[in-house]
Amino acid sequence: APSYTSVFGKSLLKLAEEDPRVVAISAAMPEGTGTDLFRDRFPKRFYDVGLAEPHAVTFAGGLACEGYRPVVAIYSTFLQRAYDQIEHDICLQKLPVVFALDRGGLVGADGATHHGVFDYSFLRMIPGMTVMAPADENELQHMLKTALSMNSPVSLRYPRGEGTGAKLDAAMENLPVGKAVRLRDGHDVTIVAIGNRVAPALEAAKLLEAAGVSAGVLNMRFVKPLDRDLLLQALEKSPRLVTVEDNVIQGGFGSAVLEALSEAGAPAKVLRLGIPDQFVPHGTQDQLYAQLRIDAPGIAARTAEWLGTKVPARAAL
Repeated sequence: APSYTSVFGKSLLKLAEEDPRVVAISAAMPEGTGTDLFRDRFPKRFYDVGLAEPHAVTFAGGLACEGYRPVVAIYSTFLQRAYDQIEHDICLQKLPVVFALDRGGLVGADGATHHGVFDYSFLRMIPGMTVMAPADENELQHMLKTALSMNSPVSLRYPRGEGTGAKLDAAMENLPVGKAVRLRDGHDVTIVAIGNRVAPALEAAKLLEAAGVSAGVLNMRFVKPLDRDLLLQALEKSPRLVTVEDNVIQGGFGSAVLEALSEAGAPAKVLRLGIPDQFVPHGTQDQLYAQLRIDAPGIAARTAEWLGTKVPARAAL
């Protein structure tokens, strides 16, 4: 399957061909972020600011003020260096800047400094910021088009590595902002997943089915605004929800779900799965997701334990 990075790069190129206002900014990572294609095709609309993420963000704000549609392609972990600029120079000014956050979640080979596991938490609290994450590479291209159609700041985060092999639609469409998708119905529990944890959540639902547990799955798509209506509909089928993300649990996607349910006065039981309150060491992506038990067998086993049952031993391997 093509990588998320390459699908992003090609989709950005297509959208830039249709709209001359689209410009791309990189902080010394054109190859790493897939913006090298854009650089080669539109050298006058591409800006590499060097290893200066705070400047990249403020510069994007300046371009947005002049009517451009800047896309800042940056690794999630490096956006942390520009937090003040995101808040004051982009969001306070309500500027239409798209943050294309590559390497969201666990990155594997680059080690502890490069895991991008804090962005849901630190971005969703900023007023006016939309936070979205695709479940697969096809959803990524539609989300990029959606982000560029919005007149406000957007974070679009996606993981390192291969996509799921989803078929890419020929035309990109705008997605309804803040709307999730129900992928599977279940009456014992609903797994509420975001981004690249959606595919393992679906796998986990199949493993649970083998254990006699009926598990629904939601692809939330947006951390902010969150689709509260679909969450409440899911609760009508089952009072138990399991949230799954590859962001820290503190203040992340699962926390957003808890807040929404609490505000709605919904009587839900919620298990949050994600990155625990620790720095994650070096390891392959598969190893780390398995160790943290947020791969498909881990999600299934932890959900089953919480429900007081077990998944078959074969499935737990």
